[in-house]
Amino acid sequence: MENPVIAQKRPYIMEMQPGSYYYCTCGKSSKQPFCDGSHSGSSFVPKKTEITDIKKVAWCGCKHSANAPFCDGMHAKL
Repeated sequence: MENPVIAQKRPYIMEMQPGSYYYCTCGKSSKQPFCDGSHSGSSFVPKKTEITDIKKVAWCGCKHSANAPFCDGMHAKL
């Protein structure tokens, strides 16, 4: 199994609108925290996430969260 690239060692805090989002799991996307197709040719696939209400979200930036796509503080241990 490949290891993801650590995009950043902190979450991406964003005010999100309701909708479908594709979270980058490989860490290589130039549109972090969202997928831009950079995983092509690897074992990674984006994680589809549904946001149902307007809310602030802490997207995982280190790509190691056990609660992906959301931050669980794992970046502090890397």
